[in-house]
Amino acid sequence: MKKFLLLFFILSFYINNAQTEERDKKDIQAVLKAQRIAWSKDDIEGFMDGYWKNDSLKFYGSNGITRGWDNTFEKYRRNYPDKDHTGILSYKINDISKISDNNYYVLGEYHIKRNAGNIDGFFMLLFRKIENDWKIIVDTSN
Repeated sequence: MKKFLLLFFILSFYINNAQTEERDKKDIQAVLKAQRIAWSKDDIEGFMDGYWKNDSLKFYGSNGITRGWDNTFEKYRRNYPDKDHTGILSYKINDISKISDNNYYVLGEYHIKRNAGNIDGFFMLLFRKIENDWKIIVDTSN
């Protein structure tokens, strides 16, 4: 009976962990979907809702590291000043992997169709669950 109970608890733990991980991945995908929709409406501030609103946010792109939510927001506003520059965003998510509790990385590709010329690139995002919300804490895009 003890072996059965031990097996039951171990199995329950793994099933619960798998369900939690699947829910986390769906929640992260929902953040990315909301960002895609906001971007395609030329709503940079709405797009930025997916990022951690903190001075410790890091964005690493072709021009080096941008630190902080405010600086990242200003960079986006400067580089994408209007609908001709934001265009329509689409993603291809290639991988979402758990790093540790409340931390995941996302690997993917982005495609922006726009009047100012299309843009394609790759990204790696680090997500952390902060106060029950999934937020991007590091963005490496190129």
